[in-house]
Amino acid sequence: MRSFIADYVYTIQADPLKNGIVTVDDAGKILSVTDDKTTLPADTEIETLSGVITPGFINTHCHTELSHLEGQIAPGNSLIPFIQDILGFRGKFEDAIIKEAAERADKQMRDNGIVAVGDISNTSFTANLKAASNLYYHTFVEILGFVPSGAEAAFQGALATLEKFKPQSASITAHAPYTVSKELFKLIKKYSDTGTNLLSIHNQECEEENKFYRYKLGAFLDLYKHLNINIDFFKPQARNSLQSIVPLLSNRQKVLLVHNTCTNLKDIYFIKRFDRKINWCFCPNANIYIEKRLPKIELFLNQDMNITLGTDSLASNTKLCILSEMQTIDKNFPSIGFDTLIKWATINGAEFLGIDDSKGSIEPGKTPGLNLLTGMDGTKLTPETTVRKLV
Repeated sequence: MRSFIADYVYTIQADPLKNGIVTVDDAGKILSVTDDKTTLPADTEIETLSGVITPGFINTHCHTELSHLEGQIAPGNSLIPFIQDILGFRGKFEDAIIKEAAERADKQMRDNGIVAVGDISNTSFTANLKAASNLYYHTFVEILGFVPSGAEAAFQGALATLEKFKPQSASITAHAPYTVSKELFKLIKKYSDTGTNLLSIHNQECEEENKFYRYKLGAFLDLYKHLNINIDFFKPQARNSLQSIVPLLSNRQKVLLVHNTCTNLKDIYFIKRFDRKINWCFCPNANIYIEKRLPKIELFLNQDMNITLGTDSLASNTKLCILSEMQTIDKNFPSIGFDTLIKWATINGAEFLGIDDSKGSIEPGKTPGLNLLTGMDGTKLTPETTVRKLV
């Protein structure tokens, strides 16, 4: 049994406790949370810490299998060149290098106080890593296939990959509007309507995506040409990509829309007209790395929709650290505040992944992990704030 006292304890489900005390057992299970030392057994050893204790962080969007591309892609060149670079690196790294990089990424996330990950996979390469990890993983097996005639083959290939992750928590999902045909979306919807199948979709990462969907113009035409994909079948939709695909999604599953760099207020209002379980994920450091811009995060506030945080991959980020994502948002949107950001980083992600019975908040009986944030200005983030995993 261990007890920690800190300047503040953010339980998430209640107001922060000043001079709060958290007691855990050897397995990390929360035994008690209090601000009254007299309620503890007389022989309890208390470690006094300077800083803020929070639950472990939830990273709802990562690509662990791309960790070997750390530092390989120059930042700031925009999404489509980034995609071309990713595709260009396929087959150029030995399996041992990819495996070692994924293992380092897993350790980096643990060291940075992350306890659970929503991870995108196109292959089964990370299955063994995830099975052995101390982190909780939900794997989104990602399907790509923009040509209608290839929909069934792409879908069956994803199901085969999904089997290799079982009995781990995993589901199949669409990659993005510009890589998934209507026919493939319909197959995913049919599958999602029959059981539990969390969805995570890359959404509106650049203006070119909306331009392509609205007018069938722009840089995506060059990308399809580069990939030798004939898109004569595709017709302009006269609406943004998000508005085009929402009707194709299941209303029985939670859906995570990731990045949302170019999502506007009309898109948000459009979604609210539909019976869909929409959640949002922001990965601000990756947005800056790829597009040199951030989503209009203030538009998403007070919309009664769940907001979570992610890191994206080391191909598009310099670190896998949820605290760093919070600091970037705080720097650019200071009015949001730490009390809101810490919920995005913990309980909101746990609720989306369906693990809020054990993660996301500091409550007796849970095993959420404990982080210590130092370098705070009271209860405000600063550029000097750092994270240390306590449990």
